[in-house]
Amino acid sequence: MAPNQTRRRNRQPTARQQALLGELEELFLAKGFLDYTLDDLATHLRCSKSTLYALASSKEQLAVRVVTHFFRGAADRIEERVAAAADAPAMIREYLAGVAEELGRASERFIADVDAFEPTRETYEFNSRAAAGRIRGFIDTGARDGVFRDVHGPLVAEFAELLIEQIQNGTVRERSGYSDADAFAALSDLLLRGLRASSDVGDPPAKSGQPGKSDQPAKSDQVAKIDEPGKGVRR
Repeated sequence: MAPNQTRRRNRQPTARQQALLGELEELFLAKGFLDYTLDDLATHLRCSKSTLYALASSKEQLAVRVVTHFFRGAADRIEERVAAAADAPAMIREYLAGVAEELGRASERFIADVDAFEPTRETYEFNSRAAAGRIRGFIDTGARDGVFRDVHGPLVAEFAELLIEQIQNGTVRERSGYSDADAFAALSDLLLRGLRASSDVGDPPAKSGQPGKSDQPAKSDQVAKIDEPGKGVRR
């Protein structure tokens, strides 16, 4: 790596650069990023291309930095929710609700662009693996504390990891029509109803934009039948 690239990576962003990263994040979440040129971005942000080059040495590296910025911020906000949870069921509920909320900010175009560009896809994959690890840890905690049935805990954790992988790689989107955010909300319901000794865990989440759970019964079953967001963030 060239010395100037090393210095750029190690240098803390200025307040202006942090603001630009935030603006780029909102733009990318709304409209994706693959079709933009650096000239387009400079025009949209009303800044010079040299200002963008101070953030990253190319459009591709800028995309990676902004996507990583999104996942890093999302992970921090999700962990803040989990820190306030009283027990393992609440940890799962808050964690997956946080994942669903954060991914709910992302347009279909953003998710498609992340998937189409290998470096950003790797970032999503990294965070999905980290999410699976967190869920496995919550299940282990619940089993130790006696709030989850431990007889199927490891198996359910394995299923959850497979389903998270299927959400991330687009299989759930393609087969069910659910967004990634909706799928993570459904996963929370599936886990809590399958693990808790009591079935009283509240009503399952409705699909985003729908009046209620009764409007989409087939969709929930479809997600459950598919055979297949952590604190870590790809640096």
